Amino acid sequence: MTDTLHATDLAAANDTEQTILSRRSIRGFLPTPIPLETIRHLLDVAARAPSGTNMQPWRLIALSGAPLDSFRNDLSTTYLAGTEAEKIEHIYYPSPLFEPYISRRRKVGWDLYGALGIARGETDKMKAQVANNLRFFGAPVGLICLIDRRMKIGSWIDYGMFLQTIALAASARGLDTCPMAVFAEFPITIRRLLDIPEDDVIVCGMAIGHEDKSAPANAITTERVPASGFTQFHGF
Repeated sequence: MTDTLHATDLAAANDTEQTILSRRSIRGFLPTPIPLETIRHLLDVAARAPSGTNMQPWRLIALSGAPLDSFRNDLSTTYLAGTEAEKIEHIYYPSPLFEPYISRRRKVGWDLYGALGIARGETDKMKAQVANNLRFFGAPVGLICLIDRRMKIGSWIDYGMFLQTIALAASARGLDTCPMAVFAEFPITIRRLLDIPEDDVIVCGMAIGHEDKSAPANAITTERVPASGFTQFHGF
């Protein structure tokens, strides 16, 4: 059994599996507009994701056109200028990070920087890439995902299933996505730009659009640990 799997190592048994295996996080998008009707339909479909006692804890701000351009320009400019102190409102990763997770994170990070031609210690280029993240990688649609701060871990688990359903529904329609934790790191600026109440926590963002196949970052394919690496099988 191999230590890692790529999507191409698996044979899809049906269209659903093919959609799952073909989904990737895209980090470079074409500017091709996506109609409101398409986004509304994707979100209606995604709302069928399971949630504990049907609480449906997700809330979204969907941006496109001039509002999206204004948001990403202001956010990335503020970040690069360093004019506002930021503080994440929820702990996304443990600190310090430990094995095997730290090695996985480092690998994908350095694979990405390698594809972009960013060497260790090139902090200006790294900051520019963070700014590119905050611009939704040029996608024509950006989602800011919110949850009531009183919600607990079960609702956050539900939110993950909702986000995955958006990504799969988009992929099935020939669209690409990238869920983006980076937006949770800038609550002060994002609250100011989008008039988000204090009762809501920024979970993450998501870019939606069509892949720019010429973008170097999109050449990366990530690995996965096979089931034998994370599952104990009993009774089979």
